[in-house]
Order: sequence, then structure tokens, then C-alpha cells
Amino acid sequence: MSTKRYFIAICALFALILGSFPALAQDTVTITWFVGLGAGGQPEQIEAQNAVVEAFNASHDDIQIELIIVDNNVAADTLGTLIATGDAPDIVGPVGLEGSNAFAGNFLDLEPLIESSGFDVAQYDPAAVESYRTDEGLVGLPFATFPSFIYYRRDLFDESEVPYPPAAYGETYADGEEWDMAKVREVGMLLTLDENGYNATEAEFDPEAIVQWGFVSQWNEPRGHASMFGAENPIDADGNAFLPESWSVGLQWFYDGTWVDHFIPTGPQSNSDILANGNAFSSGNVAMAHTHLWYTCCLGEVTDNWDIAPMPSYNGVITAKLHGDTFRIMSSTEHPEEAFEVLTYLITGDAAAQLLQVYGGMPALESMQADFFAALDETYPQGVNWQVAIDSLAYADSPNHQSYVPNFLRVKDRIEQFYILYQNTPDLDIQAELETLIADLQVLYDTADETTSDTDTGVGSGS
Repeated sequence: MSTKRYFIAICALFALILGSFPALAQDTVTITWFVGLGAGGQPEQIEAQNAVVEAFNASHDDIQIELIIVDNNVAADTLGTLIATGDAPDIVGPVGLEGSNAFAGNFLDLEPLIESSGFDVAQYDPAAVESYRTDEGLVGLPFATFPSFIYYRRDLFDESEVPYPPAAYGETYADGEEWDMAKVREVGMLLTLDENGYNATEAEFDPEAIVQWGFVSQWNEPRGHASMFGAENPIDADGNAFLPESWSVGLQWFYDGTWVDHFIPTGPQSNSDILANGNAFSSGNVAMAHTHLWYTCCLGEVTDNWDIAPMPSYNGVITAKLHGDTFRIMSSTEHPEEAFEVLTYLITGDAAAQLLQVYGGMPALESMQADFFAALDETYPQGVNWQVAIDSLAYADSPNHQSYVPNFLRVKDRIEQFYILYQNTPDLDIQAELETLIADLQVLYDTADETTSDTDTGVGSGS
């Protein structure tokens, strides 16, 4: 080959190589992962999510994950705006019913992708898979479960010489009586102390000088409060609002426990320094807390003197409200196959184990549960009775307290108004306020398809 022809061949080769770079860049698909509707905003969670993204991106040339983390307080509004402007992310999560209800109709049916990819859904409990089936199709796969139960501080029980709650479902309290809501009230009052050491059952007790409370339903609201008295929602099979017995009885119990018996902190007390400005159980000044497994993320300085106990019963029925988080693909994604590859990466293997640990979620895959609890034992080595968490799944609320209702966001806002009212108002006629709430919910159900502003609905704010 002549020098000229050789030079031309080399130039052609370089042109081919250089010309291929734009094509290579175009072949790399970016999948956006939106975090904020549920867990994911705590520092340790952000660190773990970043590590998972870095590991995926380092091992994939064809797909790269772009992580978007938005503060939970504005995440729903932000995602709504992104959807409206045509800039929706590819994947959202972790997110449960609560976070996803407002975006019903925007999620991709995973069934075709499961079939085309050969992803093994048999590794999950079939009922767990079916729980993610909606009118849109199969919109999620099981990932993290967050059963609820009772956290309690051993030291506070010991100091008041009050026996601990039972250690397993089916056991009675130490006095042989049923571990029920009446017993929670009784024990809660014994563990509520004023600054002079009197408990809430004693005549000398000063409710204006409480330094320790017996019970709190941590980071909860009316739907969750009522669930302790049964699994019901304020909507019937015909889509009409009605007042369930669990709401009438349960919310009266909570109101009386707050303002009459004083073993549950009021709104102002909960948000004070003595109760860690809202994170009451972590303050060390609350003996029992009803909440979920995810609360292992946020116990603060309370690391070695607590344990967990079963949910109490009401009228012989035990209800342990359940949260469950997973990742969902938006139906607007332009890259469903690549998004599904990222989704399955997040919910299986080392990535899932890393994320579940910081999210505080029990793995849906039974094969991962032993390692999950072993890792929690390293953080909390006092010997937590994790079997209670596992067994609580058998008592999950159905229907779930966060189930979809029409006009979901505005219904949630109205229920939040009611919660603020009964947390902050003494001498309230709670039953009358409940009737007002139900009437307002009916208006919201009836106007679910209208595009009116909140002020146009005729909905009251309660009094």
C-alpha cells in the first residue's frame, strides 16, 4: 500500500472512530429516579441512595441513573408540576399508598415487562404481588414492608414498677387480663407522671406539670388512630361518606386520652422541647409509642433501653396498620425496558439490602429478612423482640387506612384539619366534629371530578 493510500485509510479509520462518539452518547439512556414522596430524605438514606446509584452507573454503560431528591413537604407538588409540564421522572419511590394515591392513573403496568424480561415473581408471596394490582394493572412489586406495633421503654416501666406489655400475640398482660385498648389506657395512665412524681390515676396529679407521658401514636393522624379500633374507612361501597364505628369510638378514645386522662400529649406538648419537638418517643419522656418498623430510623438517643410489643386488641380483634413501599414506573417514560431494569436492580440483591436497612423496611423477600434483622441488631444490640414485627403482618389492616378515596389530596387535607383541631382544642364535642367532617367528605367525594379551588367546594374547616 502506498503512503498516500495508507494515509487515506488511517484518516478514514479516525473519522469512523470519532464519528461513533455521538452515537455512543445517544445509546446511553438516562433514567431519572425521583425520591421524596415517602422515605429517602434522611441524611443516612441520601448517602445510601447515592451509593446505590454510583454502583449502578459504574457497572452499566448503556443506562445511567440520575437521582432527584425532593423534600417530602413539597414532593407531591413538585411531582405534580413535572407531570403537568411533560417532564415526569421515569421512576418514583420509595412510595406507599399514601404517596401514590394522588397520582393514580400515571403509573405503568409492569406485567408486560415482567413477561418480556423473565423476571421471577414467584419469589414473592402471591398475595403480596396482587396487593399492587389496580385498575391500571400491576403497578409495583413488593419491596419494603413496615408493620406497626408498640415500642416501649423498659427503664420507664421499671422505674414505675409497671409490668411490661406481652411479648407475643396471643399472650395476656401480666395481670392475666387481655392486652387491649382499655389496658393501654390503664397502663398509660400509670406511666404518666407530673413533676412531683404523681401518676395520672392519683388525685394529686397535676395535668399542667406533666414530665412523662404513657402513650403516643407517633407521627400519626386520624386514619391511623382509628385503625387501632378496626380497619374501616369513611366511605362505603357506593362511594358515600359515612362514620365508621372505629372512627367514632377510636377518636373519642384518643381525644379523652389527651384532654381528660392526660396520658397522651396534646399538640402543644408534642411540639415542645420536652418531647423533642414532635419526635416524642425519642425524647425519652414517653413510655409507649404506636408506630411502624420504619421508626428504627429516628430513635435518636433512645438506643439501648427499648423493646417492641404486640398491638392491643379492641372487641377481641387485633389490627396492626401496615405501610409498604416500593418503586413505580411512570406511564410517560420513554424507556420502559431500561426503567424496569433499574427498578428490579433497586428491589433485589445488594442494592435492596442497602436501601432497606436505611429505610427501616422489612424485606418482602423472606430470604433477606434474617440479614435485615441481624443488621438492626448491630445498631440496637439490647435484644429487640423482632418476631413481634414479623407476626404483626398477620394483623394488617384491610382495607388499608391509606386506601384511595376520590379527591384524595383534598380529603387528606380536610382530615388533617380535623386532626389539628382535636390535638389542640380542649372541651371539644368530638362526635359533633366527626359529623361535620363526614359531611365535608361527602362534598369532596361528590366534587372529585370538578376543577374547582378549595374555597369553591363549600367545605367547612371544623370548629
